[in-house]
Amino acid sequence: MEEPMDEQSAEETSVKQPQNSEGDQKPAERKKLPSLLRPVVMGAISMEEYEMQYWPKLENAIVQLLTQTPGDYIPISYEQMYSCVYKCVCQQHSERMYNDLMSLVIGHLQRVSQELKSSPPDAYVERFNFAMTQYMQALGGIAPIFNYMNRFYVSSKLNTDLKEELQKLFTLHVAEQHISTLFPMLQEAQNRPFAVSPPTMANIIKTLHSLKPDLAPQYPDLFARFIPNVLPQVSADDLPRIVEETRRWQQELLEREGFGRGETSRKRSGDELQTKPTPLSFMPKNSC
Repeated sequence: MEEPMDEQSAEETSVKQPQNSEGDQKPAERKKLPSLLRPVVMGAISMEEYEMQYWPKLENAIVQLLTQTPGDYIPISYEQMYSCVYKCVCQQHSERMYNDLMSLVIGHLQRVSQELKSSPPDAYVERFNFAMTQYMQALGGIAPIFNYMNRFYVSSKLNTDLKEELQKLFTLHVAEQHISTLFPMLQEAQNRPFAVSPPTMANIIKTLHSLKPDLAPQYPDLFARFIPNVLPQVSADDLPRIVEETRRWQQELLEREGFGRGETSRKRSGDELQTKPTPLSFMPKNSC
């Protein structure tokens, strides 16, 4: 009785063996999955590794973005930079990385502000526009690099946005330091046609309005040229004042540029219209 039982158990064992062999093949099949579907195993990043390996790469990329000429694009591996940020955030270095980024940008803006203060008056407005355009272009590269930190640290823990914080730094360390010098120059240039190129004037006013809207009530006439609905709505009682201001501006333009209204002809003075008889060429010469 015992021997048949042994044979039956042996048969069951032999039947179960293919199932176990199929089960053994599943781990092998998992190993053949594409790399994107495999779980990422990340080693711990120490603070020393962050300071010596990861942050220097990010710092170099940020400096290049902050100093590039507007319109130019430096070949930076955004994938590599994003990967550095991702690893540092996952290893709980978000706060340190955020503080390092802010300190680096603040130092750059303070140097820019000092350079603007030493600029000659005839080049001051153009240099301010260059510095502002350069910084705004740099933000277009810095914000995507630190997007992962922005999502999981700046937005979730600080309840703000990284790009907005970087814009506030420019307002604090550059724009507010030069308002008292910049706007008198812009107002003076407004009275002298083409003293500042229209694209430069428009870019400065529009960008500063987006950064610091409370400047518009302080300089309403200047902002009203480029920003709609800055001035209060006009009523019927304001029409005489507007007509008088328009007449005064026209008179100042005539006196400054030497234009006149009396003579609109293109003739030179002293020229008279001389009419010459037109020969009747259609008549035969020997008509008689």
